[in-house]
Amino acid sequence: MSRFNKGGGREMPEMNTSSLPDLIFTILFFFMMVTTMREVTLKVKFEKPVGTQLEKLARKSCTSFIYIGQPTDALRGQFGSAHRIQLNDKYAEAPEIYDYVMEDRAELAESDKPFYTVSLKVDHHTPMGIITDVKQVLRKAYALKIVYSANKKQD
Repeated sequence: MSRFNKGGGREMPEMNTSSLPDLIFTILFFFMMVTTMREVTLKVKFEKPVGTQLEKLARKSCTSFIYIGQPTDALRGQFGSAHRIQLNDKYAEAPEIYDYVMEDRAELAESDKPFYTVSLKVDHHTPMGIITDVKQVLRKAYALKIVYSANKKQD
């Protein structure tokens, strides 16, 4: 007499889905933490100049970005084709950069202030006079660490 019944009358047990919402929430939380959203809507178009000796920014959290170039095609009818300075999501004049730098630096922790850097993202056709005006205002604001964005030269 056999103790084990080899009958085929068994059914497959249902899958337990009680932990599925926890798993989905964990994955959602992970992606919310590691994804960065674009903080600035570009209103100027620029082609980065080409460089040969490039380095990546060490601390992006301690960096302010200033964009300089011609207005985008959608805004060109309203603002013309002259080169513009963009701070965050608005156009600005060179003297307004002083307040922008002071506000950004004030938001940093005291330990991060020595690492404060200004990154200039400038179109390679921009007249040097605009860049000189920006650098003069940055000098008055004691923002002396300036980085220029560029693309790597293709050999």
